[in-house]
Amino acid sequence: MNQIKHLAELVGFHQSYVDCFGRYIPANEEAEYALLTAMGYKLDNEQLLKQSINYLEQREWLNILPSAHIAKLEESVHQVSISLPADSCDDISYNIQLEKGENTSGVTKLSQLKQVAVKELNNKQYIKYLLQLPELEMGYHILTIEVGEYKDSCPLIFAPKTCYSPQEASKEKIWGYAAQLYSLTSENNWGMGDFGDLLSLVELSAKQEASVIGLNPLHPLYQNNPAHRSPYSPTSRCFLNTLYIDVKQIPNYQTCETAQLLVNSHEFKNKVNYARNCELIDYTAVSDIKFSVIEILYQDFIKNNNCALTEEFLEFKAQGGDDLKRLATFEALYEHFRKIDEHAFGWSAWPEAYQQPSNAAVMEFQQLNAERINYFTYVQWLAHRQLKNVADTAKERGMPIGLYMDLAVGCDGSGVDIWSDKEMYVPGAAVGAPPDAMNVLGQDWGLTPINPVALQEQGYLPLAKALRSNMQYAGALRIDHILGLMRQYWVAPGMAADQGVYITFPFDDILRIIALESRRNNCVVIGEDLGTVPEGFSEIMEAAGLLSYKVLFFERWESGYYKRPELYPAQSMVTISTHDLPTMAGWWTGRDLAWRQQLNLYPNEEMGIADRKSRIDDRGLLLAALQDLGVIDNNNLPDQSPAKMNKELGLAVQKFLAQAPSHVQLIPLEDALEIHEQVNIPGTIDEHPNWKQKLPVTLEEFSHVDSVTSLVSAMQIARPKTI
Repeated sequence: MNQIKHLAELVGFHQSYVDCFGRYIPANEEAEYALLTAMGYKLDNEQLLKQSINYLEQREWLNILPSAHIAKLEESVHQVSISLPADSCDDISYNIQLEKGENTSGVTKLSQLKQVAVKELNNKQYIKYLLQLPELEMGYHILTIEVGEYKDSCPLIFAPKTCYSPQEASKEKIWGYAAQLYSLTSENNWGMGDFGDLLSLVELSAKQEASVIGLNPLHPLYQNNPAHRSPYSPTSRCFLNTLYIDVKQIPNYQTCETAQLLVNSHEFKNKVNYARNCELIDYTAVSDIKFSVIEILYQDFIKNNNCALTEEFLEFKAQGGDDLKRLATFEALYEHFRKIDEHAFGWSAWPEAYQQPSNAAVMEFQQLNAERINYFTYVQWLAHRQLKNVADTAKERGMPIGLYMDLAVGCDGSGVDIWSDKEMYVPGAAVGAPPDAMNVLGQDWGLTPINPVALQEQGYLPLAKALRSNMQYAGALRIDHILGLMRQYWVAPGMAADQGVYITFPFDDILRIIALESRRNNCVVIGEDLGTVPEGFSEIMEAAGLLSYKVLFFERWESGYYKRPELYPAQSMVTISTHDLPTMAGWWTGRDLAWRQQLNLYPNEEMGIADRKSRIDDRGLLLAALQDLGVIDNNNLPDQSPAKMNKELGLAVQKFLAQAPSHVQLIPLEDALEIHEQVNIPGTIDEHPNWKQKLPVTLEEFSHVDSVTSLVSAMQIARPKTI
């Protein structure tokens, strides 16, 4: 084996995988080379290459403690493996700094510890011992070991085995809506859905006895670049998209005379009318009208000191700490450099002096622009307090889950998370997916991957922050592409998506971190486990208490027949479709296939023809499944040739899924309203109106729509029995 291949294996790259068609795919060596280079390894220098290999092979011996140690909370005895030179002195002391600030210490003898392994490195012998630890509370602690001249520290994390379960949240199985927040229309919003609309949706859904509202990721994008609209390509996973602020609900909106003069002006009203009435969301127009008012309200807030609100704002800043300050600094820098060059989209386009947050130029910028940085902190505070109000209202209205948030799989490479901690990421590479039946060319999601080696060395803190930042508002959290936390498909810089390579992540440890945050926040966790899933993965998720993600379109046997709903696992969430798949109406009428053909997403014409022919059979198989279960009226079947959607089919598929033992059922608003267009087509940006479509019905009208009233009645009748 050559040295580069050896390094690739040590880092965790898979040397092959089996795709969804059953084909053996060997790792692309050019991709491995490019990815290792992106990770910072010097492959063209034999000495440095050998040093990297030696470090990875020997680090478990040369370091006293592991990068991080996860203690299994349910076990009665806790031990950590330590490595020391054979000539170490016999006295060993440890100190554990507890998460709450206290310390616990102990002293023992090496000679009294159990030896588990011995190895000689560079003519020096090293011994591994097992050191017993005290039983601690669940949480994040710091362990420090001292043996004579040797000293080492590592994160010590006591974590549970399983997540907070839906049975703990509700004794009954639950249903609710899945909403793309930006798509909501109402008589009150200014051109796109906002937190005020979400509050209205929660209130009307609670009246319908719904228990959960599923949402697209609400992570921040780029306030100064509103055209960057994909919720799955955020600048950070730890804060909020301020474009969702409901300006009318800002505390001083009604009392600020300057703001009222602006919003009541003829010009402003015309701008609002344009944003409301255009067919697709114009994010730039919405941003212009919203932030022109918020700027005024910020100045009024600073000028007219409201003691209670000021104290609340200062507390928010204190809790946000350095992370919040870096986000606000990044936003101010982004705005500053786009004024100089409108094409400066992110930190990599800035002068080198500003490409590290710790640089002197950045610190000077913070001093000179403290007021502007405070403004960007202020808008995050507004977003936080509005979403927190929605979450609290959902609980007050008796919704057992309330908000079901969505955690994106990664961040945009130009954003604040990568700027803040480049050692954690692999610049130039992208997370994606190999070719499959839905995307035969593979997928490049344009998200910068996390380096699993660095993740361990930082004690999983970046992941923990992302989880808790979202769980603070949520009764449930969907983790997008959960498989990526076990093995992740990386697309090398400059290479095609079908040439990617898989890399292993420390999944067992990651599941413990997820469970810890889930328990702390009483938050159910759903793992989006669609696509090419390795054998045994579902069982691993189930053992950790995560719900599987079951989509009607995918729950089929190899013969094409649909699985009966009673065969769905109880520990799952069920739905017809996702944001990346066609709606029920779009699937039935073949709208998705027409888009694929139009956008040249087929590698050849024969595959397109085969898809269109197979869809004819698929319609018949779906009807057969619905008829077999007796959930569809045979006197009111939808037309198949030409295919036309009807209300009966929309109701039948929801009744079908309601008979599954799954704990949660989500109904996309697009399906409740029988919409034909899907939210997003992977592999496209502007060729399809991704993330820009508005719902054709306002929230004020929603409860009175015939398809919705019929659906609500059906769900109330079909509401599954107590678990």
